[in-house]
Amino acid sequence: MIVFVKDRPARMKKGHHTNPIKKSQSRAGRSTAEAGKQLPDARRLADIFTQCGIALTPRQIEQLWLYHGLLRHHNPDLNLTRIHNFTNMVLKLYVDSVLPAQLTDLPSPLMDLGSGPGMPGIPLKIARPELEIVLAEGRAKRVAFLREVIAQLGLEGIHVVDRNIAPDFSEPVQGVITRAVETMDKTLERISGCLAQHGRVIFMKGPDCAAEMEQAVKQFNQKYKLLEDIAYRIGATQHERRLVIFQRMDAPTVVQVRQAEQRHRVVAIASEQNDRFKDLKKLLTGRGVKKSGQAILAGRQPVAEMLATFPQRCRAWITDDEHHPPPSQAPHDMDWLQLSAPLFQTLDLFGTRGPLLLIDVPPIIEWTPEETFPPGCSLIVPFQDPENVGAVIRSAAAFGVTQVILLSECAHPYHPKALRASGGMTPKVTLRQGPALKELPHHLPILALSADGVDIQRIDFPEAFGLLAGMEGEGVPPAWRNSSVRIPIDPAVESLNAATASAVALYEWRRRKS
Repeated sequence: MIVFVKDRPARMKKGHHTNPIKKSQSRAGRSTAEAGKQLPDARRLADIFTQCGIALTPRQIEQLWLYHGLLRHHNPDLNLTRIHNFTNMVLKLYVDSVLPAQLTDLPSPLMDLGSGPGMPGIPLKIARPELEIVLAEGRAKRVAFLREVIAQLGLEGIHVVDRNIAPDFSEPVQGVITRAVETMDKTLERISGCLAQHGRVIFMKGPDCAAEMEQAVKQFNQKYKLLEDIAYRIGATQHERRLVIFQRMDAPTVVQVRQAEQRHRVVAIASEQNDRFKDLKKLLTGRGVKKSGQAILAGRQPVAEMLATFPQRCRAWITDDEHHPPPSQAPHDMDWLQLSAPLFQTLDLFGTRGPLLLIDVPPIIEWTPEETFPPGCSLIVPFQDPENVGAVIRSAAAFGVTQVILLSECAHPYHPKALRASGGMTPKVTLRQGPALKELPHHLPILALSADGVDIQRIDFPEAFGLLAGMEGEGVPPAWRNSSVRIPIDPAVESLNAATASAVALYEWRRRKS
């Protein structure tokens, strides 16, 4: 039976170079009668690996023991690990780093992303010397430590990348492995410039990672596919782990850029005086959108849905550099506008930092009172705040209104703020252009929302009707209040936001209809 005790080597003075193997072996060779316990040594390290089903050669044991000594020596100054118990260090750091090689085929070159003190990259290189390993680490002191380890252990086919990995990093690798704590979706985005097509990403995670795995699958369903989800334990311990493996389906960014440059006309814009930029800047106002018949769409999901659903309306892909090319399914007649960072920030009102999409605004067909209303609910909107317009369009889509009638007072539905608030629903809703609020005939079956009206829970919704929301602050004109309905709220609250009141009323209508 092996008895495990804590390994507490004395802290070395700076500049004092002592071989960690000899020092550890020297300690192990001392008489243990005084302490009555067995001190850690290379043999114990090898025994723990054997108990976990991993056989090591004498050279591999020697290298791991030297690595352990270097880690313990530098840890007080560099804070390389918070684990100090010898057994736990071997199990949770070294064995855990090597286990992926037992559970799946590892690609090469393999990048250890966020390597820190060299895990899993260093133990993997020791156990699988044929692998080409790239240690990616951005902290200078840890980079120096990793290079010292490589030199002391005599490792070949391994090097350190001394920077944080971002989408602009393009050194090609066939695989990425990481024990980092960031979520999977952030890692998949981070390695977009270096992981080869069909390359694999290996996440070493704890047992409770289902939510972030599902998010990564949802967000990158066109770029990565989930290959394996392996639950395991470290040897016979209760330490549970999961190995989650994705395979990349698309090409690295540098390849995508070259392909996109062949498909699209690339226009670089660096000056505020550029006519194309001046035209784009005008689209930040409703007036500019109305005059030009074009709008700027922001947000990863709305942009992707627009490209997929209405590609014929997409006119230009707008980025702040050359590293975010249009996707392969984008229309080939769409320009790729590469703006300088300050110009892009001017257009990126919401700080999405993602590509923007220049789109054509479809004509909004006029609605006249003579048409009355088709079956269902026609939402009549006079809002002057574009965010309220976008929010109520989103509610209209959610509750299945027949059409949205925009009165002449209404802000433009393709104003950037309206598009943002709509969550990408604006192109999917039937929009009509109506008259001014004062021109609405009173004989129409219209339910107006007002704090003076009848409780909405007590009325019967017509088969075909218009729901009229009041203007921000002013509400509905006095002439409509006699036939209005209200949302019951606490008397201490004066009123609801106009878009919110509309959403509640639509919910009540939809609930009754169902």
